[in-house]
Amino acid sequence: MPAGIGIKVPWSGTDEKGLGMKYDSILLEHGGGGLLSHNLVVEKFLPLFKNQFLEQLGDGAVFDVSGARLCFSTDSYVVNPVFFPGGDIGSLAVHGTVNDLAMCGGRPLFLSAGFILEEGFPMADLEKIITSMGQAAGQARVAIVTGDTKVVARGAADGIFINTAGIGLIEYAGAIGVGSIQAGDVVVLSGTLGDHGAAIMSRREGLGLSTPLISDSAPLNGLVEEILKASAHIHCMRDATRGGLGAILVEIAQQAGFTIEIQEQSIPVREEVKGVCEILGLDPLFLANEGKMVAFCPSDQADTVLSAMRSHPYGKDATVIGTVKPAQGKGRLIMHTLIGGSREVDMPTGELVPRIC
Repeated sequence: MPAGIGIKVPWSGTDEKGLGMKYDSILLEHGGGGLLSHNLVVEKFLPLFKNQFLEQLGDGAVFDVSGARLCFSTDSYVVNPVFFPGGDIGSLAVHGTVNDLAMCGGRPLFLSAGFILEEGFPMADLEKIITSMGQAAGQARVAIVTGDTKVVARGAADGIFINTAGIGLIEYAGAIGVGSIQAGDVVVLSGTLGDHGAAIMSRREGLGLSTPLISDSAPLNGLVEEILKASAHIHCMRDATRGGLGAILVEIAQQAGFTIEIQEQSIPVREEVKGVCEILGLDPLFLANEGKMVAFCPSDQADTVLSAMRSHPYGKDATVIGTVKPAQGKGRLIMHTLIGGSREVDMPTGELVPRIC
């Protein structure tokens, strides 16, 4: 059973959904992209760092400098294992920050790279990782222009951790963000769910599947360029990373104050991913993806956006999975299930798959 599932954790005082929990120390769950991650940011970091950019809680900050509209983002990577089917920690670090900039509507330009290395980490592995990073940056048409390296004693880290930050230029005329979402919008998903999370877990758990799973880790800026060229009415974009599609849609629904309704039968999941989820007791709705995104647009733009997505290799399996409706009270996510029922989807409360990115 993956760490974090079914484990009782210390707390003092909570409401029925875990809001307001008081913890004495940081748990793995605080990094899982679910409810505890959200609460950690909103309750601890946001009040002290509060500003108009951070309050948006998007994939990156968007701001103007001397007439140029820019976006800036940063992320850290601790994935285990560092080499996995379809990529490694180096390519993942480039893809992750490139994708966050693209979700802001930006054209990624420059990245930084920071390395924390544990004494004893094999030099050959480091060379493979930085070679992979260089190749990934070339594919994404970005340059790694600055960086930093720190080495810590044996046992003070776990091999290698990487931080990347990036800056991009926004040339799209529309305002892309949660605040632009409108009732009547459709939700377009770029492809199959859970490939990255299932690939990591199958390798970590040594499942030995007959059909190996490959991570979907990929730079999405080219796909986003096609979408933005095709439609002047893209309201919001997000990549479904930690916490998966379920977590990001719950967060968007709550921030936007709308009800998002999705159809389970419309959500594509590979049979191999379903198999891993059945073995490990996971839900593909909450599995991390590193090469999938959702876009919100008016319903009359759905065919245009779908066509643009499907014309690109990273969007060939794109499909409409849901709609945005006025909320009855707070914003929430509703899933219409395969068996004909409906259920409200909440933020995941545990660390379903630790060290996934």
